[in-house]
Amino acid sequence: MPELPEVEVSRMGITPHVLNQVVTKVNIHNASMRWPVPDEVYQLEGLVVSGIERRAKYLLLKCELGSAILHLGMSGNLRVVNKTEPLKKHDHVEFILANNKALRLNDPRRFGCCLWQAPNEEHKLLAKLGPEPLTDDFFAKRVYEQSRNKKVPVKPFIMNNAVVVGVGNIYANESLFKAGIDPRKEAGKVSLKRYQALIPIIKDTLAAAVTQGGTTLKDLAQSDGKPGYFAQQLLVYGRKGQPCVNCDTALTEIRLGQRSTVFCEVCQK
Repeated sequence: MPELPEVEVSRMGITPHVLNQVVTKVNIHNASMRWPVPDEVYQLEGLVVSGIERRAKYLLLKCELGSAILHLGMSGNLRVVNKTEPLKKHDHVEFILANNKALRLNDPRRFGCCLWQAPNEEHKLLAKLGPEPLTDDFFAKRVYEQSRNKKVPVKPFIMNNAVVVGVGNIYANESLFKAGIDPRKEAGKVSLKRYQALIPIIKDTLAAAVTQGGTTLKDLAQSDGKPGYFAQQLLVYGRKGQPCVNCDTALTEIRLGQRSTVFCEVCQK
């Protein structure tokens, strides 16, 4: 699944081609995505894309009448192509632009979405989201206070979008390893001092992934078709049984919250 860095890289990739462009035509080739694509999306026609923002893993194409909300689902991607380029299989929604380009949402599994948010309103999918991880609203004391009396393991706790958005499975694994925290440890038993170490690591890990182009997944490429390369620097994710980079102990893999969790039983306490 594309995680926050991959979505941010997509936002950065499409912005030079889409921002301040008039949407001349909206084509909904398949409205049956995770939720039906509403007809309100057609309101973009004839209007200027005045902003392209990311909230968690959602991208918002903003215009004066509202915003189209895009989500890439499990394996979706956004591409900017010449409007005459033939459609690919699973190109479900496209926005034709005045510069003769087309922004296309491709989603083989249809777990993504294209929805609508009216002006001065907050869509219900966005209303209960926690702070963005790369902002000052995400800080150790806040997380520590939210964690008190929480018996859930710390890894799914920091992946909870009500706590902070966008810390997906890959980056939760990596951050907990760098902080030396056992992912199985109850969130409520992690000290303030350890959260003070963990939160900057999460920020740095996500920021590095954005800078380096996002982590390459098997069916994800950047908007320009070039894969990211942060995967080459992963320390634990996907390395079950391989030696820990710190102590050479074979890395352990378990399931936490139905997600693959890889860690070092020696280095992470």
